[in-house]
Amino acid sequence: MENEVNKIVTLCGKDWAITGIEFTFVGGSQECEQCRLKKVCLKLRIGSKYKIVGVRNGEVQPCQLHDDGVIAVEVVELPLLLAVDSKMAVEGAVIRINGNCSNVECSFFNICNPSNIGTDESLEIVGVGEAFECPKGKTMRVVEVSRS
Repeated sequence: MENEVNKIVTLCGKDWAITGIEFTFVGGSQECEQCRLKKVCLKLRIGSKYKIVGVRNGEVQPCQLHDDGVIAVEVVELPLLLAVDSKMAVEGAVIRINGNCSNVECSFFNICNPSNIGTDESLEIVGVGEAFECPKGKTMRVVEVSRS
């Protein structure tokens, strides 16, 4: 039942409207600005990863970006990976990231400071993964989070 609630109906190119396909939403383009369907196509979060969980039976709509047109699909947003202090890594906890590390040379920088999550967003930890040692001496854990 929970997956039913989290489904989003959007449009995607007919040639890749296949259940199981995963993609990262990068936003619209110049051609989308005048399209009558842009509210359906562009309601996903830029930078978030989605999985197609259903293809709707419906009419193929014309699209300036997709030669074969677009068709309605059902997608779910996939959990995001993030590194947090191991003391905060508790399944079910609701957190906010602070992204306070400025060591861009660190190999963990992107997972500690993900660009597709805002500091004002509430995130629920849905899974706790591996621990690792931060170069600053902190013990960190990789967690899966979903937006609350």
